[in-house]
Amino acid sequence: MKSFAVLSILGAAIAPVFAGVAPRQSKGKLTPVTVKGNAFFAGNERFYMRGVAYQPGGASDAKDPLLDLESLRRDVKNFKDLGINTIRIYTIDNSKNHDEGMKILDDAGIYLALDANTPQYSLNRESNATLHRSYNDVYLQSVFATIDAFADYNNLLVFFSGNEVINAVNNTNAAPYIKAVTRDMKQYISNRHSRKIPVGYSAADVAEVIEQQALYFDCGTDDARADFFAFNDYSWCDKEDGLQTFTGAGWNKKVETYKNFPRPIFLSEHGCIEPNRQWGEIAALFSTKMTGVYSGGLAYEYTVEPNGYGIVDINGSGDIEPNEDFESLKAAYANVTNPSGNGGAKTTEGKASECPPESDDWPISSEALLAMPSGAQKYMDEGAGTGPGLDGDESSHWAGEASEGTATAGSGAPTRTPNGSAAPSGGSEGAAFATEVPMKFVGMVVASVVLGAAMVL
Repeated sequence: MKSFAVLSILGAAIAPVFAGVAPRQSKGKLTPVTVKGNAFFAGNERFYMRGVAYQPGGASDAKDPLLDLESLRRDVKNFKDLGINTIRIYTIDNSKNHDEGMKILDDAGIYLALDANTPQYSLNRESNATLHRSYNDVYLQSVFATIDAFADYNNLLVFFSGNEVINAVNNTNAAPYIKAVTRDMKQYISNRHSRKIPVGYSAADVAEVIEQQALYFDCGTDDARADFFAFNDYSWCDKEDGLQTFTGAGWNKKVETYKNFPRPIFLSEHGCIEPNRQWGEIAALFSTKMTGVYSGGLAYEYTVEPNGYGIVDINGSGDIEPNEDFESLKAAYANVTNPSGNGGAKTTEGKASECPPESDDWPISSEALLAMPSGAQKYMDEGAGTGPGLDGDESSHWAGEASEGTATAGSGAPTRTPNGSAAPSGGSEGAAFATEVPMKFVGMVVASVVLGAAMVL
């Protein structure tokens, strides 16, 4: 009877601990995508991005396309007609709920590659001073809130920690800040969520420093290494009288350059419009000439904006009209199939790259990164809370407290490991995450109860 009494006391004490932990829910029917070696996998099947960039109105208009459900349903019909499996969105409102929009995508078999920044909450590359001031706790709160808003969706494919922050040789000084944000995002995901979501950078194809960027974002300690490298490539430009070729576009050299890169690589934008768009690069991307290194790409872009890259026009009444580029892209996707098996990918973990040497074009002499701003540390334990959404102005970049020092190598390692319960193979909508309780805390409760019970009995 004494042992029964002890167990009763123990159960009564521990029950409130578990009751206070709200189980998280995975959302969607699609299988979450993971990184294995230098490729993406959905379960045991190699995953290649067949996608399109999707930001109606353009980046400057800064509207969230997942909240305009009527337009999204209309556009998803075109996504399915194109035969794509991924869209990229550059700006969302992280103060709003996205269940409906993400379900529309999930039901259509569409994954989301999402930029974590917004126009008012991002790194400012104007100078070293603006970079330092913009890497602050208020900025990170917005980034972390975006993670919170999307991490539970199975069809959330990847997060981008930045897009073309480095767009010329003279602003490569932004690289350590981009890498610090990547580190912080990875740590936050591991500490706060139940599955690993790949985080990486979308680079501009600046020929003088593109390889240095790939190496730099992959070198150093594991906590700071990006989970993938992506770049925006417009070097395959079709000829007036025929298709550009794999060799003529220089893509054979790019495959050779990255053949030993240990993490996935994909094109976060592609689709040259000079002199026309025949999408000859699609056949190359999904051929075994490239799939051992590349994991597909995202065609730029869906709606016609002032830059002229869109594949659908929006007429005066708001209706969508696919143009010739849409039909050409549709045909290009229809004419390619994924290679069998792993497509030549290396599925075992590769060692980190060597950091690129300092040079005139790459004036980065140290692997050291800035420490996370002290005001942002609390989010690792408390969560980010509600995001600022699309509110803010030019002053938003400077609203927080900047980093105060240099981080110790490896200090961005998470304090817990995601248990993967949000990433079942072929998950079902609404499947519950496993409840996680800090075991040290439970142990303290158990010890206290046992001691107290012994004294009473």
